Amino acid sequence: MGTDIQETFRALADPTRRDILNMLSHEDMTIAQVAGHFDMTRAAVKKHLNVLEQGQLITVRTSGRERINRFHPEGFKPVFDWLGYFDGFWDDRLSALKNAIETKDTSDD
Repeated sequence: MGTDIQETFRALADPTRRDILNMLSHEDMTIAQVAGHFDMTRAAVKKHLNVLEQGQLITVRTSGRERINRFHPEGFKPVFDWLGYFDGFWDDRLSALKNAIETKDTSDD
């Protein structure tokens, strides 16, 4: 697992950051707008946003004096790719189980 995906998992590990991602998936927001939804300081929210940006789950652009945070769904691709391995793992195991059950049922006839 590369460094990039480690940062993505780190970003997803915190429930507050997952809540922020959910909010940003509906609309772009400034730090102040995000902070307005939480009982924490603006500095604490900024730290969460920085972790999300490092995990490539959000992008940030400057507009005048404001930093606009935007959900970046492409940042989930490494996670989906990683999970895809396990999806295939279970497909193979379940297919083998199905074949074993069908073979057992046929031999019982």
